[in-house]
Amino acid sequence: MVVGTAIREQVRGEIVRLVHRGLGVPELARAVPRVLHRAVPFDGTCLLTVDPATLLPTGEIVQDGLPDAVLGRMTEIELGEPDVNKFAALARGPVSTASLSAATRGELDRSRRQRELRRPTGFGDELRSVLTGAGGPWGALTLLREIGRPHFAPAEVRFVASVAGMLADGLQQAALRGAAASGPDGEAGLLVLAPDGSVELANRAADRWLDELGAAGPGLPVVVRTAAIAARRAATGSGGPARARIRTPAGRWALVRGSLLGDGPEARVAVLLEAARAPELAPLIADAYRLTERERLITELVARGHPTHEIAARLHLSAYTVQDHLKAIFDKSGTGTRGELVARLFVDQLTLLSGSSPRRPS
Repeated sequence: MVVGTAIREQVRGEIVRLVHRGLGVPELARAVPRVLHRAVPFDGTCLLTVDPATLLPTGEIVQDGLPDAVLGRMTEIELGEPDVNKFAALARGPVSTASLSAATRGELDRSRRQRELRRPTGFGDELRSVLTGAGGPWGALTLLREIGRPHFAPAEVRFVASVAGMLADGLQQAALRGAAASGPDGEAGLLVLAPDGSVELANRAADRWLDELGAAGPGLPVVVRTAAIAARRAATGSGGPARARIRTPAGRWALVRGSLLGDGPEARVAVLLEAARAPELAPLIADAYRLTERERLITELVARGHPTHEIAARLHLSAYTVQDHLKAIFDKSGTGTRGELVARLFVDQLTLLSGSSPRRPS
């Protein structure tokens, strides 16, 4: 199916309107594919939300994609085994949107996830995009085509790449919109997971956190599963941080951390769930970087996804003055872009939760 330029421009406009409708993450994740399908046809989709500081997946919304039974294995490959077009590599590389057919020159089975998971369930080519906007990477989108359908064309890849920033900004705004609800009692939840991922031990607070986090299907929420897998990889020295921040449907920011209990493949994993309390930590971070009151306000608005002109209007400043303040904030925090600044705030809030102080740039 050949899609004309006029249709793609209509779709682009509809996506812009969608991300400014004030939808929550689940509603946005389900609405975008319905619109995008008109410009880039596909048979299945998966939208991941990620922690912008660690890229650890915090949630997934699958529509006509892989069955729940194989999603755990998909996470294992994604976080710790060699493969083509992994999200971490796309996020670090010069191109953040790519098709599997182009990366493998048409030999799809060069991909481990294709050989093990996608082909056995009837899927052929895939198009992946890390959704990075002004506030950093906030999600990752996968579009799937069934075996026998044409591979994704370069023009289709370019179109998805052209709207990825908009989708990232929409996810960021959905995650950060509104004041976070306060925690009920401040008690941390503790889970102990067996090597097969089943729950061996859970305190009452963990049960409450699991209820609040919810899950797209049977089993543990995505963020708990990925934190546990990341903890096993980190223990071998081959993985990244086993922690992620996620906003629950109730509006609280939760911090989820995994750690290995013992050594070897039979070791258990402990997963801690607790309130992240980002609003309480923001002033401490501002003090560490010696931000002025005006710079604090601008930093908070940047973290909530507001563009320069909105910040200027809210603070009754000119856009040029806001840019001058942003330059000072970047210098003090050791960052160079809005995305780096937001990522630094997330990392520093996690550092503060461990009892340390943010490290000032040298």
